[in-house]
Amino acid sequence: MTAKRKIFRILLAVLAIVAVSIGAAHAQTAPDSIPLPQLGPNDTIPVPAQIIGNEYVPAQTLEWTWVQAPYPKHLLKKRQEWTRLRNAVYVCYPYARRAGIIMNDINAHIAHMPDKDKKTYIKSREKELKKQFAEPLSELSIYQGRVLMKLINRQTGNNCYEIIKEYKGGFTARTWQTVAFFFGSNLKQPYDANGDEREIENIVQEVERMHRM
Repeated sequence: MTAKRKIFRILLAVLAIVAVSIGAAHAQTAPDSIPLPQLGPNDTIPVPAQIIGNEYVPAQTLEWTWVQAPYPKHLLKKRQEWTRLRNAVYVCYPYARRAGIIMNDINAHIAHMPDKDKKTYIKSREKELKKQFAEPLSELSIYQGRVLMKLINRQTGNNCYEIIKEYKGGFTARTWQTVAFFFGSNLKQPYDANGDEREIENIVQEVERMHRM
């Protein structure tokens, strides 16, 4: 007998053993081999059952039940703060993105201009900015205004104080910084995507994924 035929016979023997084992297992758990439970005079309602340990046991699948619990106060406050921030970013980010495009375009144009021409050009573009943003931005809350300043910093790489100083001069920048201070804000606030502004950055990424910006 060749080695190939020996291997073939061994495989057949293994398959036969496996088949007998499976058949024996089925025979042990087959419902026909398990006696039905004895019924009493009041056992008249049929119920679903399953076999556990060679015995019929009543069983039923319950409907889904939703269990709700009130938010802990500290988590509820944090969720409310996050929701407020998310709403503010969704409102302000389109303005910041558009303003960033315009400001970067202005910077590119005035990079090699004489100071006199810079002022004239900035004034002409300032009218454009006012026309686009004056009315919608006037409807923002103080909180949304703070978020917008952070987002403008994100889009341009400069805080609002630096932008005003560049376009309108140091005196004007200091004046608006004083005004912002009385409203609890700061034109010099930074933007750290990996630090204090991590949540804002995550929400911005969410907006950009949603609109494929």
